[in-house]
Amino acid sequence: MTSCPALFISAPSSGSGKTSITAAIARSQARRGRRVRVFKTGPDFLDPGILARASGQPVYQLDLFMGGFEHCQALLAQGARDADLVLVEGVMGLFDGDPSSADLAAAFGLPVVCVIDASAMAQTFAALATGLANYRPGLRHCGVIANRIGGVAHGRMLGDGLPANLPLIAALPRNPALALPERHLGLVQALEQPGLDAQLDAWADAWVAALRPGFTFKAVPFETPAQPPLAPHLRGRRIAIARDAAFGFLYEANLDLLRALGAELRFFSPLRHEPLPEAEAVWLPGGYPELHADTLSAHPTLPAALARHLDAGRPLLAECGGMLALLDELVDADGKTHRMAGLMPGTARLQPRLAALGLQAIDWPEGPLRGHSYHYSSLETPLAPAAIATNPNGGSTAEALYQRGSLRASYLHHYFPSNPEAIAAFFHGHGN
Repeated sequence: MTSCPALFISAPSSGSGKTSITAAIARSQARRGRRVRVFKTGPDFLDPGILARASGQPVYQLDLFMGGFEHCQALLAQGARDADLVLVEGVMGLFDGDPSSADLAAAFGLPVVCVIDASAMAQTFAALATGLANYRPGLRHCGVIANRIGGVAHGRMLGDGLPANLPLIAALPRNPALALPERHLGLVQALEQPGLDAQLDAWADAWVAALRPGFTFKAVPFETPAQPPLAPHLRGRRIAIARDAAFGFLYEANLDLLRALGAELRFFSPLRHEPLPEAEAVWLPGGYPELHADTLSAHPTLPAALARHLDAGRPLLAECGGMLALLDELVDADGKTHRMAGLMPGTARLQPRLAALGLQAIDWPEGPLRGHSYHYSSLETPLAPAAIATNPNGGSTAEALYQRGSLRASYLHHYFPSNPEAIAAFFHGHGN
């Protein structure tokens, strides 16, 4: 059992400022020399990049469906052992989704604070805050954060309306200059924001100035589950992994699992036209190939190298954007057609509206896996699906898994810890 101060940052809805507040707290604490570990609720790739820059530590996703209770418990316990403060950012509104942020906070007894956009509120702020605090018995609400207030008097009025057991922790003024840039999948990736560190420092300054006297982080006990060690099934296997602005959707837990299985990870950047490393397996993760299609299609050696890799019967996993990069064609949001690697028959088209969103469960030949889907493109391919995913919440998103020789491709972002044995078998090449 490990005890560590912790805070769960949620909100009534998306867009309230959870990420900026969480990043501000993390950066302000890190600047004081405190070790901060931040976690993100649910399957999100973009917010964790911002939070990792703010804290100076890798950020892991916590999802009770994708990873399960014991996996999330182990991640939190490890983080608590290495930290002076644990922060968990929620997803959407506090009670939205299944599993929800509230489910996660309740499962681990985390103190909850809600960030409320107060820019168009007066006394209703207190009604909303108390409603969130009382809606589900058993949650440990420790206060409220008012975001985007109009001034000192506005902040004072908001605080005066709250009950004594739900204090106003901080009231941050509206400042459009501190807003983060966004695109069709969410925030612009941290590695694409050259001014991010200065912005994080400005957020931290704003947090320190807005924090009310007397607030302290509450200690939480974190229990470490008993987990058998993984067998090194991938010892001696090299896995080449694309990683840059076009292929940036990588779960830290996936990378950790591959290393724990004994694999040597060899990263390369297709955008910088780096060659494919010598490897027994390849992983092309998701990202934004549609924003870099001209550069990717001009790579002088990668398509041929991947073709030789597949001809040799070696495993290649292509997820979402990684799959788009292997197609015959990719039509971007402006209607321009780009020739891609031509290793998977088909065409993908970007569209202005969301095409798919949801948690997913799918049966690989090696065993069941879990993950999620989130994309704005649609795919036309003559390939018949090898499997079709299901949505645990009954949503319409049900992604196909395509298999062609040793190529495994899907819109799914797979969460490898959901079945380590299946992942080990695929990347080792069993059955290919």
